[in-house]
Amino acid sequence: MPEHVEKSDLEHVMSSYYGNDTVTAIVQLKVDTKEADSIAIAVAKHEAIFDVFMVTGDADIVVKAKFPNYSYVKKFLVDTLGSIKGVKELKTMMVVTAFKENGKMEDIGVIR
Repeated sequence: MPEHVEKSDLEHVMSSYYGNDTVTAIVQLKVDTKEADSIAIAVAKHEAIFDVFMVTGDADIVVKAKFPNYSYVKKFLVDTLGSIKGVKELKTMMVVTAFKENGKMEDIGVIR
């Protein structure tokens, strides 16, 4: 199957799953280490970004963001992060269920 069809299918699935719900995303960035500080600062200035961490391990920077819907996530990844000099690789995880956020347990209907 051609790559553009697979991407289109994935986009349809993600948009169907999230609909117009707010999407929380955790993004791991691998960056040129000489540019790490300036990249972290540039990312932190975006209105959707809640947290930015410089980390050790497989990624250099980890970002937590909230978007109005999946379309905004895609636009941010492609247009914003994709255009920052020194960003080598992105790995994006979208939150399915938050059990605890901002230090508070979420009421998700799970028997405790």
